[in-house]
Amino acid sequence: MKYNTSQTKLINGEYGRHLQKMIECAVEIKDRDLRNQQAKAIVRAMSCFSAGSKDTEDYWNKLWDQLFVISNYRLDVDSPFPKPQPEIEKRPKSLKYPKRDIRFRPYGVFIEDVINKVTTEKNSEEKEQAVENIANHLKRQYLNWNRDSVNDTLIYEHLDTLSHGKLKLQEDFKLCPTRTILHDLAIENSINNPKPESKKSRRKNINNGISANINTNNIKTKKKKKNNNNNNNNNNNQQPKANINNKKQ
Repeated sequence: MKYNTSQTKLINGEYGRHLQKMIECAVEIKDRDLRNQQAKAIVRAMSCFSAGSKDTEDYWNKLWDQLFVISNYRLDVDSPFPKPQPEIEKRPKSLKYPKRDIRFRPYGVFIEDVINKVTTEKNSEEKEQAVENIANHLKRQYLNWNRDSVNDTLIYEHLDTLSHGKLKLQEDFKLCPTRTILHDLAIENSINNPKPESKKSRRKNINNGISANINTNNIKTKKKKKNNNNNNNNNNNQQPKANINNKKQ
């Protein structure tokens, strides 16, 4: 028994190993006419595996190209289409991933760049506002990572460490309450990840829709009956008047 690991590598797995062996046998045929016939037969067999419109020339052109590719461009036959040229495979360049140490993973890397940018700014009200926003953002990110609780003094220490002691908050400044931040995070999660509708709510909505349709139909039928009754009463009221007029005449 032969395992696939011990056999030659499949060049195109779409057609399978048997068709690849047929192409290898066709390469070894010495008679050119017989080799041409074998190549045409192989292309017809390939069309059984490949989906598409067979009426277009592009369809058969692709099959002949794949025939030469599977044969490693060693098959010498008369093709109705120009033979493809072997492509020189170039190894792509390896990507350079950023190698940067993150001091506090709950905050990420970009907040460190923001802090470094703010430290270079001159003292002003805008800078104080930016420092306060950074502190609240640190607390928000920390709570997003750890929902239990967070101590405000820990946020102050982290801000001091990330800014190398260059950013200071006002003494009377207080961070945003933890309940408010958790409430906002819960709303964002519910918007970004809505829960699928349960079967009970679906049935309830369907029943409500059916009952609403029934009520509207009942109202319409009642209106029709009322209109019909009004029309009948009007007709009955008009008939005696006509009889009285006829008697007077």
